[in-house]
Amino acid sequence: MSYEVIYANQYNLTQLIEELSLEESLDEIAYCANMKLVVTPDMPSISPGQEIRVSGIPFGSTKKEVLLNPGVVWECHSSNLGRKHLSVTAYEKTIYLAKSDDERLMPAGQTATERIKQYAKEWGIPVGNIADTRIKLAKNIKRTQTILSMIMEDLKETVDKGGAMYRTRMTERGLELVEIGSNPIVWELTAIEEMTQNRTLEGAITQVKVIGPQESENWVSKTLVLEKKDTEKYGTLQKLIMDNKVETVEQAKKVAAKTLLGMQETVSLTALDINTIRAGDRVRLDEWELLVTKVRHQLGSPGRMELELAAEGKVRRDFGG
Repeated sequence: MSYEVIYANQYNLTQLIEELSLEESLDEIAYCANMKLVVTPDMPSISPGQEIRVSGIPFGSTKKEVLLNPGVVWECHSSNLGRKHLSVTAYEKTIYLAKSDDERLMPAGQTATERIKQYAKEWGIPVGNIADTRIKLAKNIKRTQTILSMIMEDLKETVDKGGAMYRTRMTERGLELVEIGSNPIVWELTAIEEMTQNRTLEGAITQVKVIGPQESENWVSKTLVLEKKDTEKYGTLQKLIMDNKVETVEQAKKVAAKTLLGMQETVSLTALDINTIRAGDRVRLDEWELLVTKVRHQLGSPGRMELELAAEGKVRRDFGG
């Protein structure tokens, strides 16, 4: 095993690992590790709540680095088919933000950066490098919902107001916020074993009508903007948007431009593993530059990875909702 698994900061489980994978998607906040171990008499008792970390040698490097840390054991499942095995699921500690509800009033003028730091502080999660999203957000009364949904709501509003797309990640330094597609190394995908492409008009939008708030029950809301793109090519597929935060024609045009999206194309592939690729990274495939929306690393020597990819326009449209 070319990877190292340390449990409770003292037990090296590496020699007991039969299978090990890491996976995440843009819809989730926590990197997830799944592992299958052989149970031996001298093996420590593994239980949910204990810390665990996974290290390995990054693709193209010679020095071992941490791939998941800090992690927490979330679930254990044992089986006995002649030989006892233990299946363990672990997550980055950001999982607590996805599993915890709260309710709060967020004042106007804060950025998503400021709010994320506040969430992390209250949940006892250390903060590392948090990118400055710059976009000032509106006042928001967040009713009972998960902290993750609050974070995604703030990041969505950032995109809707013309800001960049961001996602949270957990590192040894703490919780970090990184711009999607800003990875310094953009890997070229070459050793591909299987690839499928899907093209569809399902979810396509060729016409957007942005309307203002309804002023009276007896009147239809005023249309701020009606934007079209590729209606002659694909037909009229209209989306109606009413957002109280959109008050001017200029703001409405920005929302419409982001929403318009014709034929949607996604790519799924299996290839030799590049173990540092994360959800939100930019990669190259032939002459395309695409974003990783979902990744699963089957770690080993050699390992395999399964990627789901999409163009930036689709990711931005889906991200903003």
